[in-house]
Amino acid sequence: MTKVKICGLIQAEHVRAAVDAGADAIGFVFAPSRREVTIEQARELAKGIPESVLKIGVFVDASKEELQRTFKEVPLDYIQYHGNESPEFIREVGLPSIKALAIRDEKDAKRAAAYDVDYFLFDTPGVEYKGGSGKTFDWSLLADAGVSLEQTILAGGLHAGNVQRAIQQVHPYMVDVSSGVEIDKQKDAERIRAFIHRAKGRSDQDAEDRN
Repeated sequence: MTKVKICGLIQAEHVRAAVDAGADAIGFVFAPSRREVTIEQARELAKGIPESVLKIGVFVDASKEELQRTFKEVPLDYIQYHGNESPEFIREVGLPSIKALAIRDEKDAKRAAAYDVDYFLFDTPGVEYKGGSGKTFDWSLLADAGVSLEQTILAGGLHAGNVQRAIQQVHPYMVDVSSGVEIDKQKDAERIRAFIHRAKGRSDQDAEDRN
């Protein structure tokens, strides 16, 4: 079954909603964004996350010292590199890693070959990281990425209405959502639950039984 990451959480109630609905990973944004959290805020939110749910930190061109400190103090399970970090820098940091790549064409997809990371997150291009573009990209381009499905995290414009189609076409290891579970740029517990249930292929009755 495809795993689900809910990203950009800043409130405990939304962390609880995601965990209770069956999320496999929670994303905390440490880059400049309306969803940005501090180490202290993330540490407090992490107290409500069981060990079975991954805690992933999103960073953009952060220093080695910042990455290692945040990873240890929250603590995190993975660093998600969302900037211009080089393969050499990621190796030097030496932490469990996810490299995000914006996909415009086949050339972008093939950039994955340069990186030795645990997972790749394929996302919609943007001028800079804001988190949650709300737009999809051409998923067929991933056929040229040379990345195994077990390493593929699909992001960019996903929501409850299209996540099943995305999973059926791409068969990713994990899907990632942020703006797709928001209303007026704020996370919404019902949308979080609906996205996870759709991604997991559960019916509304299944969801009620789980809770």
